[in-house]
Amino acid sequence: MKAFLGWLDARTGAVTFARRILFDPLPGSVGWRHCWGSVLVFTFLVQVITGFFLLAGYSASTQTAWESVYHLQFETPGGWLLRGLHVVAAQAFVILLGLHLMQVVIQRTYLAPREFTLLLLLVLIPLALAQSVTGWLLPLDQKGYWAARVPLNILAVVPGIGPLLQQALLGGPEVGHHTLTRFLALHVTVLPLALGVVLAVWWYLARRPSPSPVGTVSAGKTSWWPEQALRDAVACLAVVVTLLLLVVRPGFDGWGVAFPELLAPVDPVEPYSAARPEWFMLFLFQFLKYFPAGSEVWGAVIIPSLILLVMAAMPWVGRWRLGAGFNTAFVLALGLGAVVLAGLAFREDRHNTEYQAARRQAHTEAARARELAQTASGIPETGALTLLRADPLLQGPRLFARHCASCHRYEGHDGLGQVPTDPPSASDLKGFASREWLTGLLDPLRVATPHYFGGTRFEEGRMVRFVQKDVAAFDDAQRANLAKVILAVSAEAELPAQREADLQDADAIAAGRELIRTREMKCTDCHQFRVPDEDAIAPDLTGYGSRAWLVDFVGHPAHVRFYGRRNDRMPSFRRDEILDEHALGLLADWLRGDWHRPAPAVVATDQPTQRQE
Repeated sequence: MKAFLGWLDARTGAVTFARRILFDPLPGSVGWRHCWGSVLVFTFLVQVITGFFLLAGYSASTQTAWESVYHLQFETPGGWLLRGLHVVAAQAFVILLGLHLMQVVIQRTYLAPREFTLLLLLVLIPLALAQSVTGWLLPLDQKGYWAARVPLNILAVVPGIGPLLQQALLGGPEVGHHTLTRFLALHVTVLPLALGVVLAVWWYLARRPSPSPVGTVSAGKTSWWPEQALRDAVACLAVVVTLLLLVVRPGFDGWGVAFPELLAPVDPVEPYSAARPEWFMLFLFQFLKYFPAGSEVWGAVIIPSLILLVMAAMPWVGRWRLGAGFNTAFVLALGLGAVVLAGLAFREDRHNTEYQAARRQAHTEAARARELAQTASGIPETGALTLLRADPLLQGPRLFARHCASCHRYEGHDGLGQVPTDPPSASDLKGFASREWLTGLLDPLRVATPHYFGGTRFEEGRMVRFVQKDVAAFDDAQRANLAKVILAVSAEAELPAQREADLQDADAIAAGRELIRTREMKCTDCHQFRVPDEDAIAPDLTGYGSRAWLVDFVGHPAHVRFYGRRNDRMPSFRRDEILDEHALGLLADWLRGDWHRPAPAVVATDQPTQRQE
């Protein structure tokens, strides 16, 4: 072995280099405070190693980015752990750099001849931030997409080259495929290489034996192996344990999900009110709020640049009598300011109802995206966004809030959970055409309330008068017949939630269909039902509440089949080209509760199986 090592050393110098690393005297004594170099290098290597395996399963395009991350996170064994370690290590690297920078300044280890250790730390911090920012976009989910847009927008305010740099990163008018590939190239090649080189030089200079200033580090002659090596190993182990705890602990972000989360694939045409950078950059996001429109360049560029210049001058300022105290006070003030600004940002978001609603909606959509991706047909070639855009459960509330909630309500809100300030002027459509909804419509005490006709010009119309006078006077037999009529009208909708109940009540429904035409019920005095009636002045009850009926009704409520000239302010969404057929279908399906539902989980029973003899 000695002969081989001698031969190898004579030709490469590897043995001599390793001996110098292990046994040459360190520039200071052995101690826990000297573990920073190894911890930072270790955290960087965790990112590199996990990033390599993540890259092997990643596909960079607007139709495959989210899909490949979804496959890694939820279908690849251990993929969630791999991605979690990568993301948390990147965040930990930034925090550790900031803490080590404060340590260097407070302990004055930046004084000659070690000025470059501080300067290289100042280079590492923006490189690490850029590495994180370029990684935000890669999953192309709601959180990453909108978080990446924040620094991209900040970049645009840099005087002179800012717009050019922004355009070079975007690769087009908006964030798209070229942006994704450019961010990927920076994230996996340019920035890691730059970080690795600067980190290696910094680590070498930090360990390079040289005279140390009096009062900063001791003049010990201890080698790295074995005392300091053991401390470094323990520190790195502590980092690994912390990273694992952050990854595997459910509900880390307070929303009951594992960390890191993967939200739904981004739809750039849908605004996201919860757009924020990652938590360790929230202080800058909050800082920029204090600058009026047009002056963001001060908060985003000028003031941070001045801070970096002051810190770069600290090795020389520290030579003055009061210089070291100034440097310490300056860096502590910066750290305290960042913590206070981040705390203010968290506090404002906690009390921001719009932000909280957007967060809840984002997690609802994320869960829905996973449900749709797990269907038998899986994710189509056009991408997971196609599934979301064709899903009534997600698109229906948006369409309702945008086009219907100015008049209608859905269980008292706009479909997305917000309560409009204006009172409703049309009926509440939660459960429309269901047995319960129709029972309330034919209730003398409820028909003229805002839930039904109370906000419309039909409040004193024939329907309301019939319910409040005739129905109110029904005897028990007539009420029983009315209940059958309700079953029959509701059965026209063929609602998924009532499918089994309609089958069970087939006889009562058949009887109700006959009762609809009787003079006792008076339904066909105004409505037509399965027989054309030119004298009908109210909506057709044939197929009432079915998908085709709803699409036609919303598309053109002023049609003679529905309200005709008596239509009360409701737009003709198809005729006026407000909604296309696809959107009308999504809205109708949502109102009917007709969307994909995952199969119920199989619950194991506690009963023992019969043993085969």
